[in-house]
Amino acid sequence: MKQHIILFDHIRRFTRLETTHEAILVEKLKYKTVDRKCQLLPQDQVCNAYYFVLEGCLRLYKNTEDGIEQILQFGIPGWWLSDFQSFETRRPSEYNIQAVQPTKVLILERADYAQLFEEVPELNHYFRLMMQKAYMASLKKVELLLCESAEKRYEQFVNAFPNFVQIIPQYMLASFLGFSPQFLSMLRAKRC
Repeated sequence: MKQHIILFDHIRRFTRLETTHEAILVEKLKYKTVDRKCQLLPQDQVCNAYYFVLEGCLRLYKNTEDGIEQILQFGIPGWWLSDFQSFETRRPSEYNIQAVQPTKVLILERADYAQLFEEVPELNHYFRLMMQKAYMASLKKVELLLCESAEKRYEQFVNAFPNFVQIIPQYMLASFLGFSPQFLSMLRAKRC
């Protein structure tokens, strides 16, 4: 039950759950520790779970036609990560979900998802809010990629997530922000 405290704290920021409903949720969640580079979702498989990060970091990325890994999202402690499109459509995912470092997650599988919403309606509200936040974050990232310089994107990310920048490999940060690792090195050198 201890590993669920982070999730319950997160849920309480958006809605209130009765103790009995917390117990139902705990019953449906699976706890897993994954090693660095462990694939939770390989590309071309249907995504059948939502992952709530307790410790560590996950990444959602795509292998481009020219062999480059393009990172679209990171999942850090207190965040949900999934290929929501594959989960909802039940079509094979175009993405991979992989642990960036040793990571602890809570897993909500598709088999329990709909039933959980029926038994605990407050979670329907909570997940709707999480989807709205994920959508807004995606729009913000697109806006940054289209409207801001690479330097500005880097500055905003470093200011918003200073600790995170220290723990992920620089090539992954560069991929997420839409530029090469060499360009990131140049930007970092300019800041010093």
